[in-house]
Amino acid sequence: MVISRKVQIRLNVLFITVALLAVAVILLYQFGYLDELQVLLSKDNHIFYWMLLVGVLAELVAGSMGMGYGVICTTTLLFLNIPPHIVSASIHSAESFTTAAGSISHIKLKNVSKSLVKRLAIPAIIGAVIGALSLTYLGEYYSKITKSVIAFYTLYLGIQILSNAFKPKQNKALKKKTNLTRLGVIGGFIDSFAGGGWGPLVTGTLIKNAFTPRFAVGSSTVAKFILTITAAVTFFFTLGIQHWNIILGLLIGGIITAPFSAMLTAKLPVKKMFLVIGILVIMMSLITIYKAVF
Repeated sequence: MVISRKVQIRLNVLFITVALLAVAVILLYQFGYLDELQVLLSKDNHIFYWMLLVGVLAELVAGSMGMGYGVICTTTLLFLNIPPHIVSASIHSAESFTTAAGSISHIKLKNVSKSLVKRLAIPAIIGAVIGALSLTYLGEYYSKITKSVIAFYTLYLGIQILSNAFKPKQNKALKKKTNLTRLGVIGGFIDSFAGGGWGPLVTGTLIKNAFTPRFAVGSSTVAKFILTITAAVTFFFTLGIQHWNIILGLLIGGIITAPFSAMLTAKLPVKKMFLVIGILVIMMSLITIYKAVF
């Protein structure tokens, strides 16, 4: 079987990551910190292992559909009663690494338009900083309201994902005019504030408005990496690093799955995945709204 360049690059990233993790475990054992690591991974009812599973499933969906990682992670963490500001900070910390791997793949495969990245990334940085700062203070002091707002937004995204299962193929002969500055700012703000949503909003809009799919996905992924780093750094300076068990679970689960999600892209029934994921996100969002209101 011939392995594509994209899969080979991701396999190399996986190999390097596993090697680094192995070295880290050996060093922790040598210096006597392995017991502390086990305590960390067992905190909060073993949430690390649940996040490992969520990271695997979210990356599988994102790798095959080009969107959904943040939505699935956010919906799940809110469902588990994690505070909204911790949700977004944890997701963006983990995504800093997973989006970096995806960006490298797209750059190597020449799927990236530099001008499109620039026009999306600069306003996305502004939106990400505003979103992270807003969530840091609103999420901490108005947690119940913020949680409800984000849950309503993930409910909307779930409906959008579900609707994709029933959409006919669009005629992309005519490219619609897109205000990329406004799209970048709004996308950056929503992704940073809500913990996800860049893919469905920005990548979905670009493809819907007839941008070439490979450049839409590749350029959007690189811009997403830049805004993710921006959001993660902003959260670091305002909140510090909290809940390492959540971050490690999402990170390791995503990196392990990334190489194989590329292989499965052509084999998975994407419309059925839209259907299942859409229903799941809608149900979990409704439960979260109910718990937040009542």
